[in-house]
Amino acid sequence: MQKSTSSSSLGPGGLDLSQAFFKSILNAAPPSPTKRHTKISVIGVGNVGMAIAQTILTQDLVDELALVDAKSDKLRGEMLDLQHAAAFLPRTKINASTDYSVTSGSDLCIVTAGARQNPGESRLNLLQRNVALFKSIIPPLVKYSPDTTLLVVSNPVDVLTYVAWKLSGFPANRVIGSGTNLDSSRFRFLIADHLDVNAQDVQAYIVGEHGDSSVALWSGISVGGVPVLSFLERQQIALEKETLEKIHQEVVHSAYEVISLKGYTSWAIGYSVANLARTILRDQRRIHPVSVLAKGFYGIDGGDVFLSLPAQLGRSGVLGVTNVHLTDEEIEQLRNSAKTILEVQSQLGI
Repeated sequence: MQKSTSSSSLGPGGLDLSQAFFKSILNAAPPSPTKRHTKISVIGVGNVGMAIAQTILTQDLVDELALVDAKSDKLRGEMLDLQHAAAFLPRTKINASTDYSVTSGSDLCIVTAGARQNPGESRLNLLQRNVALFKSIIPPLVKYSPDTTLLVVSNPVDVLTYVAWKLSGFPANRVIGSGTNLDSSRFRFLIADHLDVNAQDVQAYIVGEHGDSSVALWSGISVGGVPVLSFLERQQIALEKETLEKIHQEVVHSAYEVISLKGYTSWAIGYSVANLARTILRDQRRIHPVSVLAKGFYGIDGGDVFLSLPAQLGRSGVLGVTNVHLTDEEIEQLRNSAKTILEVQSQLGI
């Protein structure tokens, strides 16, 4: 499938109406060569990829959006469906192709493509198939956009972010996994719902693996600037540890619940990734819990491992990891989470 895009050439001979419709003013200078043109490429147009693309468009984050997928008919259909909404959206050029050259010059490449688990298939075999898929995705992205930042969304996101880093040859700050950014949003929602406040006023992080071994940083939770646990302690309000663990498990299993009810997750991850894209492209230097190269932090050693830590993001990717104080118990849980991921990586032979 060749690159498809909208065209201003109509009529016999391909008349370029954009030239005929407008007349230049006298003594006009050519467009500035320094004008900033932002471009995002989304690899994979499944439910997650299209939710991300749709959210990026409605939030007016880019001048150009490129879509890539192996299924040409599905790809063209999604492109046309988005283009037909042009009258209701900020002006964005939308291209689509099975050829990775369409991603050329991307500021940010978002990878959502991944193999689906077959009935009875082991998680390791599924992961190995996804590694093989990434070997066909990452090199051409690097070829056509050598200065891009890679944002991996495909699961298992921590291991596949490591795979993308190894395959790309990029510095670690330019390879990021969506990690626990969404998990932390779910965490904040549950706390906010429990306290009847706005989730945006809740500061709370889930770190570590995007999965069963994730760590809830209860010691750092605050609402409106008030540390929750120390406040409860001062008020002599007892809070059972089982209650805290129940909330954490609800976060861990929330995606499974959504999948069991509607068959997949899409909207929340769409907003989560668009939120990351905004921070990166607009150099907002906000702090997000995302999957980064964690070796050397909190005593994590034994190999290169990507897992989620609160990181400051900007135009150059990861600007740094926030020096968040963790309790001894939280540090131990984080190290165990790293070991869980490293055990899986050790079986990949990369």
